[in-house]
Amino acid sequence: MPHADQLIINIGRLATGQQAPLRGPNLAQLTCLDQAAIAVQAGTIVAIGSQAELSAWTADQVIDAQGYLAIPGFVDPHTHACYAGDRAHEFELRIKGASYSELMAAGGGIMSTVRATRAASIAELVAQTRPRLDQLLAHGTTTVEIKTGYGLDTATELTMLEAIAELAQTHPIGIVPTFMGAHAIPAEYRDNPEGFVDLVVEEMLPAVAAWWQQQTIWQEPLACDIFCENGAFSVAQSQRILLKAKALGFRLKLHVDEFEPLGGTPLAVELGALSVDHLVATPPEHIAILAQSETVGVSLPGTPFGLGKSQFSPARSLIEANGILALATDCNPGTSPCESMPMAIAIGCRYLRLTPAEALNAATVNSAFAIRQHERVGSLAVGMQADIALLNLPDERHIGYKFGTNPVAMVIKAGRVVHQSQLRADR
Repeated sequence: MPHADQLIINIGRLATGQQAPLRGPNLAQLTCLDQAAIAVQAGTIVAIGSQAELSAWTADQVIDAQGYLAIPGFVDPHTHACYAGDRAHEFELRIKGASYSELMAAGGGIMSTVRATRAASIAELVAQTRPRLDQLLAHGTTTVEIKTGYGLDTATELTMLEAIAELAQTHPIGIVPTFMGAHAIPAEYRDNPEGFVDLVVEEMLPAVAAWWQQQTIWQEPLACDIFCENGAFSVAQSQRILLKAKALGFRLKLHVDEFEPLGGTPLAVELGALSVDHLVATPPEHIAILAQSETVGVSLPGTPFGLGKSQFSPARSLIEANGILALATDCNPGTSPCESMPMAIAIGCRYLRLTPAEALNAATVNSAFAIRQHERVGSLAVGMQADIALLNLPDERHIGYKFGTNPVAMVIKAGRVVHQSQLRADR
C-alpha cells in the first residue's frame, strides 16, 4: 500500500498550468481535475490524481481540503516588500494632483523611504517586513521575490540583504532576493549621477557579490535590477551597471517603460535578462523584440491602478506576439502597497484583458519562470514542491471575477499547512 508524509484529500477542483514558460496562446492552457487528491513526500508531490485513484494511499498526516479549489501557490516575482516607514501622506498629495515625478523631485517618493530605511536596523527592517510577508502568505503567495534598493549606499543595501536573509530563514514563505542598488539617484548624488553610477559599479556590486559568496541559504545566482527611466538611470548608465553585474555572476532584471520608453527593453533582451518589468509605455517594436526572447515581460497592474492611471501594460500584444507574460504585485510603499496576488489578477483581467486562465498562469507558472524557480514551484505536478493554495471558490474563473475579499482558506508550503483562515475553517 503506497504511503506518504501528507495526503491532501477532498479537493473540490484542481487547476494548474504545466510546463513553463507558457508562451502566447499557450498561456490559456490549464489542466483541471475535479474531486482530486495529492500525495506529498519530503515536501514534494509524488502522486496527483482523482480521489478514487489515490484512495489506496495512507499518510502520516491527512489534510482535508474541504472541497476547496486547489491551485499552485502564487509566485510574486516583483516586490519591494523590505523597507521602513510608509508613504500614506504622499497618497493624499497624489489625490490632490501631485505627480509621481513631482514628488520625487521634491525629495519624496523613493527617497522618502530611503531616509527611513537608512535609519532602521536589521531587526527593525525584519520586524516591519514580516507582517507584509504574513499578508502575502495569507493571500496565497508561497514564493516571493524581494528587492533591495531603499538603501542607495553600500552599508544599507547590505543591511537590507541581511534582513531579507533572516526572513528567508524564519518565515514560511519562500524568498528570492534581488539586489537593486540602482533604484534611484540618492540626494547626495543629485548633482553627480555619474558619481553614483561609479559607486554602484566600483563598490556596491563587488561588496554584494562578496556577501553573496558567503551565503548558504540560496543556491542560485543573485539577480541585479535597475530602474531604467527618465529621472532614474539612462540606457547607457543601465548598460554599464548591468555589464559589471553580469561579469560578477549576477543574473539581470530591469524596470523599464513605466513612464517613457527609453530603450531598456531591447537592452534587456540583448543582455539576456530574466525579465523586464512594468512595460506600461513599451512601443510595439520593442514588444516584438521581447516576444522573440526568453526574457519575461512582468506586468505590475497594481502600480498604474495605485497611481490612478488609465494606461496599463500591452499584455494582449505580448501574448499575440508569442511572448512570455507574468504578473506581480510590485508590493511597495509608494505606488502599489498591495500584498494580494488575487487583486493583481482581478486588475489584470479587467485592464490587461486577460482571461482568468491566462491570469492564473501568469501569476504561477510564468511568474516562477520570471525568477527561474519554475523547476520547483509554480505548478502542481509530480516532482514539484507541494506549494498549494486552497481557495473558497467554485472554480478558477472566480479568482479574477471577485475582488476586494480574500478567497484563500488554506496555504500549504512544501506539504505543511502554514496558514489557515479562521473564517473559512468550516464550510
